[in-house]
Amino acid sequence: MSDYPASLTLRPIVMWPGKPTAVRERSKFSATWSSTLSLLDRELSKLGKGARNAPAVLQIAMREQDFRQDGMPRANARPEHPGVILAITDSLKGPLSFPCDKYDRWQDNLRAIALSLEDLRAIDRHGVTQNAEQYVGWKAIDSAPSATRLSVEAAEAVLRQIAGDNHSGIELGTLAQVYRRARRNAHPDRHGGDRLFWNKVEAAAEVLNSVGRLR
Repeated sequence: MSDYPASLTLRPIVMWPGKPTAVRERSKFSATWSSTLSLLDRELSKLGKGARNAPAVLQIAMREQDFRQDGMPRANARPEHPGVILAITDSLKGPLSFPCDKYDRWQDNLRAIALSLEDLRAIDRHGVTQNAEQYVGWKAIDSAPSATRLSVEAAEAVLRQIAGDNHSGIELGTLAQVYRRARRNAHPDRHGGDRLFWNKVEAAAEVLNSVGRLR
């Protein structure tokens, strides 16, 4: 198998959760890329409902223009860093999110996630847990910033980060234009239905609207 699972959507990383790994290591994996994709496909099928694989979004540290129209990375695209996030949006265990940047190749980080899914399922198989407790640490909790906690400066920083302003020198225009671009990047349709980044954008916009910054 050389193709990505049909239930998997590839998208750029919008925001890395937490602090990136400072010193990454070379993995000892010897498996082929096709075996990694086969493993991932199998685990998504086990997490799926009925005969369907669980829908998932694989986020890679590439730019929007690094993806072809069919959603696959261009052959010459190179990620800014090797971290990946696998967000499983509708599984038997609920929404799950698995970030990994331990290794120095993004393909190895994806294999580590696929192997972790296999290990978590093995715990279910042995009958030790009754309510899938082993998945609790991976639940995709909606951590949208609250308007009551965000300062104006932090709200603007959220919009600029999600809009793609990473101090790259790209002119994104007025703050209102940055907001529109952030909404476009964060739309749930682009993240397999996941509203995490959409809620972050709307919470930041609420703060900025309250002081007239988006008018």
